[in-house]
Amino acid sequence: MDIKIGSKGLSSHLQEGEQPLLAEPGIWNGGENQRNETCDVVVTNKRLLGYYYRSFPREKTFLDALDLKAITAVSWIQENYSPIFRELLVKTPTRQVSIRTPHKKSEALYVAIRAATDSNTSQAEPTSEHAESPTTGTAGPTPTYERRQIRTPFDNSPLAITILFIGGLILEIGGIILWATTNSSATGLPLFAAGLVAVVIATLVRRQRR
Repeated sequence: MDIKIGSKGLSSHLQEGEQPLLAEPGIWNGGENQRNETCDVVVTNKRLLGYYYRSFPREKTFLDALDLKAITAVSWIQENYSPIFRELLVKTPTRQVSIRTPHKKSEALYVAIRAATDSNTSQAEPTSEHAESPTTGTAGPTPTYERRQIRTPFDNSPLAITILFIGGLILEIGGIILWATTNSSATGLPLFAAGLVAVVIATLVRRQRR
């Protein structure tokens, strides 16, 4: 199958016999205090990849990969105050990768990952109770799959944090404009201070959620 990849150069990073099955744009977080990367999330017949190549403003390649045989669990997660994005949590014995994409793309990735991991698991199993598997000793654990809906309190949800942050910026700008218009710090300063507090709180809460 010919899969169109948004980033160039992926073919040079594929293993022998590895074929892309699906590619969707997403936000990849490889855990271990790694930063979020906006990239192509690529499901192949051997691995799950986060990948991009950029030539501007400077040349940069991002590649992170999970071997399908190492995957132990895949969770499709919906938060009640996140109407657009869904999260996929993909676990191995040593890592946990978070992938955030819009609803339909997340569903497509979940189905593709499950099909690819199931295919790898079935290929690693013996065809009969007396047959020896050619991959004995290399087969990974049988993955588990689940769908979860997380009910987050509104005051700690991404939507509430965004509203608080944007509202704080509006208050700051309004305070500055009012201060400049009236030439009175007593009029504009309280509004600016309230906005500054809101922005600081939103920033701190966002960092705690990461």
